[in-house]
Amino acid sequence: MGRRNDDSKEKAKPVEEKGDRAQQTEGTQYELNAQEFGPLESKKHLYIQRHPPGKELPPVEEDLPSLFVYISTYISYLVLIIIGHIRDFFGRLLNDPAAMDLKEVDGYAPLFSDFDSFYTRRLKHRLTDCFNRPTTGVPGRFITVKDRYSLDYNDTFIYPGTSRQCLNLSSYNYLGFAQSKGQCTDAAEKSIKENGIHSGGPRAVSGTLDMHRETEDIMADFVGKEACTIYSMGYATNANVFASLVDKHCLVISDELNHASIRFGVRVSKAVIKIFKHNDMEDLEKLLREQISQGQPRTHRPWKKIMIVVEGLYSMEGTMCNLPRLIELKKRYKFHLFVDEAHSIGAMGPHGRGVCDYFSIDPKHVDVLMGTFTKSFGATGGYIAADQDTIDHLRVRNMGDVYAESMSPPVLAQIQSSLKTIRGDVRPGEGEERLRRLAFNSRYLRLGLRRMGFIVSGIEDSPIIPLMLYQPAKMPASSRAMLARNIAVVVVGYPATPLASSRMRLCVSAALTKSDMDTLLRVFAEEEEWLEMRISQEKGKFSGKRLRWPVEDVIASLEDDVHKDWSQLD
Repeated sequence: MGRRNDDSKEKAKPVEEKGDRAQQTEGTQYELNAQEFGPLESKKHLYIQRHPPGKELPPVEEDLPSLFVYISTYISYLVLIIIGHIRDFFGRLLNDPAAMDLKEVDGYAPLFSDFDSFYTRRLKHRLTDCFNRPTTGVPGRFITVKDRYSLDYNDTFIYPGTSRQCLNLSSYNYLGFAQSKGQCTDAAEKSIKENGIHSGGPRAVSGTLDMHRETEDIMADFVGKEACTIYSMGYATNANVFASLVDKHCLVISDELNHASIRFGVRVSKAVIKIFKHNDMEDLEKLLREQISQGQPRTHRPWKKIMIVVEGLYSMEGTMCNLPRLIELKKRYKFHLFVDEAHSIGAMGPHGRGVCDYFSIDPKHVDVLMGTFTKSFGATGGYIAADQDTIDHLRVRNMGDVYAESMSPPVLAQIQSSLKTIRGDVRPGEGEERLRRLAFNSRYLRLGLRRMGFIVSGIEDSPIIPLMLYQPAKMPASSRAMLARNIAVVVVGYPATPLASSRMRLCVSAALTKSDMDTLLRVFAEEEEWLEMRISQEKGKFSGKRLRWPVEDVIASLEDDVHKDWSQLD
């Protein structure tokens, strides 16, 4: 990568709008803080997600970099590993204070194994300033990031007391409900005054309020299931629920890219676990046929229950489960289907009701729908929606009901208010606009980055846009460059991704405006001059040439092309 010349160009800054601005939505006037939720600049900046009913999700065409990128990535890690082990060797030999935790001292065993802790100490430690950046306020259109710097290579940080307003591409605030002003905030404040801030205990003891029942009824109706039960933590929802659904006589078949909470929860259940390739329905069917014919280990008796576990939208890949094909297999092989909608509920489908809504599939075909309130609804916690018998069983047997603390009233008020807004019960038209803005923004930014020559994975409608970096040095370089331009992004590497597949994950929100995304595209075009991130090998369907559009040409074409069929576009 070449040297960056900061003086050679003027830094682009995100479009900022001071104060509050009134926005008009189908005759309904409402006031929102423009720093937290940007104004709709044109009716053309709305899009309704459309997936043809009854059709399977087409396979995502993977855009791979050149062989040079792969080779240089592995060489980079090799060099880092060699230098790190040399430093560990001489550190122990010369009694370097930084290496004392790797040595036996005064008869005490080393605190760390140099091999087991190597990645954390020698690789991740160099990126510490890119992770866990302190923020304050709500993660809306802009986010306030506290400044910090280090004089000892990220061992400690110094906080000068200043902060900066950054365009927010780092939060799961898909619909923009994380606000300090608006109907959700008003509902939470009212709930604190009327019901306090604590529910009083676990749900099964004394912690169930009328608000819990009301929220569960609203959520069950929203996702189209008979009943629902809610929990105060999204991760714990998955971590606890499987032990109440399956046991050692059951088989769980899990997608290889399922979230860590699913993997943990399934292990706790003691069920037999099998893994199939990500979204590979042929591999899944082959595994199903094999396991059904073989039965349980040793005894070969039929499985008590077979459960397939997938995610609606995969947060690291931007891909979706192939639900139509899963339903087809379910009818043939009679297994139970569990869908984690942590990222898809509220963000996918023309009505924001998740993958079933996106594919126009009746939710009755999915046995268990799980989701969280921490993304699209701007709250916290998770839910399980299923038939009434399953929910009654969970309320008696699930540790989340028996032992865990219940949701507090203001959080319940936030959830109810956001759900009612999406349904149109509160401020009619606003929820529909948020859904359509999110759909437009997701397609706009993804198509723009593709045309400029960046490798982005996932489907067109995904609000999660992984921009592939590959080489480890590009993670800190790109993160620091974006922060210097007042743009907040997230970089992700091993172990959350494969070692050679590091990426920048852009999280799109309905709170962003088209001008914000144009600013982002221009910044990427400028920073790419020294970061060299345009490594796509994809060629235009009609030109036959690699996609390397100038940024201004991209911006000029995107507004209309977002609404077109991408298979017909160059």
